[in-house]
Amino acid sequence: MSNLPADLRYTKTHEWVKENGDGTLTIGITDHAQEALGDIVFVEVPENGRQVDADEACAVVESVKAASDIYSPLAGEIVEGNATLTDTPDAINTSPYEEGWIFRLVPSDMGALNGLLDAAAYQQVVEEED
Repeated sequence: MSNLPADLRYTKTHEWVKENGDGTLTIGITDHAQEALGDIVFVEVPENGRQVDADEACAVVESVKAASDIYSPLAGEIVEGNATLTDTPDAINTSPYEEGWIFRLVPSDMGALNGLLDAAAYQQVVEEED
C-alpha cells in the first residue's frame, strides 16, 4: 500500500487534506494517485482569491500518461497555490504530502472536514478500485 498518513483526511477522488491549525487547509493528491499518474510534468494551480464549491475541479495535474482534474474537497476560498510546482511539478511524485501540496483553502465550513474519509476508509476505497 502507498504511503498514507493517518493524520490527514481524504476524498474518493484521491485528494488529501491537512488542517493547518490556522483556519486553512492544505490540499494535494495522494501517493496512490501520483503513482497511478506516473511522472508529473505540469501542474496548473488555482488562482488566489478564487471561490470554489465542494467537488469543483480547480487545478490540473498532467503526467506523461494523462491529465487529471484536482477537485476541492470543501467549499471555500483559495488563498494560495503552490507556485513552486510551476518549475518542479515532479515534487508531487517525490513528496506528495510535503513539497508537492497543490493549494491552500479557507473553508466556508470547517465542520465539513469531518465528512471526509479517514486513512482507513480511504485505504478501503483504493483496495476496491484495484
